[in-house]
Amino acid sequence: MGLPDGWVTDVPGLSRTRQLTLLGNGVVPAQGAAALAVLLGRLAADRTPYEGTAA
Repeated sequence: MGLPDGWVTDVPGLSRTRQLTLLGNGVVPAQGAAALAVLLGRLAADRTPYEGTAA
């Protein structure tokens, strides 16, 4: 998933079932960063000054 080795698996006392529960439907960090970049780009494009208003 792009997480460091042992992010969940090196935690003492966690069963495999608990490890999978904690990971859940996690978003791969690189995928989350890409999505955020796209959304911020769209937001910036939508914030262009309107005609007739001071910038």
